[in-house]
Amino acid sequence: MGASDATVLVTVTGPDRPGVTSVLFAALSRHDVSLLDVEQVVIRGRLTLGVLVACPSDPEALQEELEEAMDTVGMNVDVEIGADPAGRQQVSTHAVVVLGSPVSARAFRSLSRELARQGANIDSIRGVADYPVTGLELMVTASSTGAEADKQLRTGLAEVAVGENVDVAVEHAGLARRAKRLIVFDVDSTLVQGEVIEMLAARAGVEDEVRAVTEAAMRGEIDFTESLHQRVATLAGLDASVIDDVAADLQLTPGARTTIRTLRRLGYHCGVVSGGFRQVIEGLAHELELDFVQANTLEIVDGKLTGRVVGDIVDRAAKAVALRKFAAEVGVPMEQTVAVGDGANDIDMLNAAGLGVAFNAKPALREVADTALSHPFLDAVLFVLGVTRDEVEAADAVDGVVRRVPIA
Repeated sequence: MGASDATVLVTVTGPDRPGVTSVLFAALSRHDVSLLDVEQVVIRGRLTLGVLVACPSDPEALQEELEEAMDTVGMNVDVEIGADPAGRQQVSTHAVVVLGSPVSARAFRSLSRELARQGANIDSIRGVADYPVTGLELMVTASSTGAEADKQLRTGLAEVAVGENVDVAVEHAGLARRAKRLIVFDVDSTLVQGEVIEMLAARAGVEDEVRAVTEAAMRGEIDFTESLHQRVATLAGLDASVIDDVAADLQLTPGARTTIRTLRRLGYHCGVVSGGFRQVIEGLAHELELDFVQANTLEIVDGKLTGRVVGDIVDRAAKAVALRKFAAEVGVPMEQTVAVGDGANDIDMLNAAGLGVAFNAKPALREVADTALSHPFLDAVLFVLGVTRDEVEAADAVDGVVRRVPIA
């Protein structure tokens, strides 16, 4: 850019159609301008195209020609001569994903107000999902960074989210967000609907007794290992065939197949870490082509459950150990891992992961998670990771598996 060049900002708006860009740049080329910056966005068929140029001579003549040229294609054009030639905006500090069904204008106003209160500027907004929830991604630049500032940002937005009945996820922006490469899921009430131990207990007629112990353990009120021994003891004498029966009855959480299929396309290593039972979930893990499975093993003697488990118990601490082991096996740093769970026994695992996601979780887990999701669709995890519904469905279309199930 020469010392005498004028800086001109050209903003074109109107219906998006073929040829608009060609006409615009044909007019610009006749004035020997140099491009400094270009940005374009199309929202529901409406185009906004901004071009910052350095004009070596007669910017008024350029303005006149641009107005005539864009009129021929039915577009509006605004020309600002002497625009600020400051450099491109720096990379945003945080990505804030808002999920809801719906996301109301009131909710968005409250969130944007909280961001402003904390001195955070919204750099850009885009829609990331229209199914099964509405998802909006805000790229934000915070006025201050660091652990305490991040905590204040997350806490403030989380409080607003609860009041407005939306979910809000906050992550560091930039390369760190896109570098995730390994994800592990809890199984019961996360990857699958319901609790496997309760399904087994139903066969023994002790479902209510076992459910009460399960709920207390998930809330963190009693030690998980002790609760597991108590619950498994009630299964003593059951025929081992009930394992296959329960395995056949497992129902995946809505969006689970989509989530794992998409993450595998992105090169993620995917696994499960469960306080449940390997014999029940191994078939499902094989079907989903998971890379890792860590779970408890029921003891079987003479075709009957003994009411005991064999080997080390997969408890709260062991879940975190398993995540670290999986990451080490494939050479993925812990900051590039994701863990998704719902109960108190997932606390250590979510704390160990680079991103911990509480999925329809108990309060004890929500309090420590990086983000909490309250809608019953596992593919919301994709939107938190920056994957859009359009990208998911475009990839699915290639494989012929695009399908939207009506939501009640």
